Amino acid sequence: MDRPLLPLRSALVFLMALLSGLMAGLLCWIAEGSVPRGVLAGLGVVGLAVPFFNRLIASEAEGQSGQEVHRHG
Repeated sequence: MDRPLLPLRSALVFLMALLSGLMAGLLCWIAEGSVPRGVLAGLGVVGLAVPFFNRLIASEAEGQSGQEVHRHG
């Protein structure tokens, strides 16, 4: 069986960051009426959202309830 190009967790992190950036850019464009400001705001949010969602999903995957997550691979 072929391995996926991107793991599911990474794809989810990038998708959530992209959606956050699109929403921020759209809201900035609506508020300011300037496309370049909306694009810059969206890119800034994507850049900050990737590490945020990466840590958010990693902290839940490591098991905060005191139980260990066994990695098989």
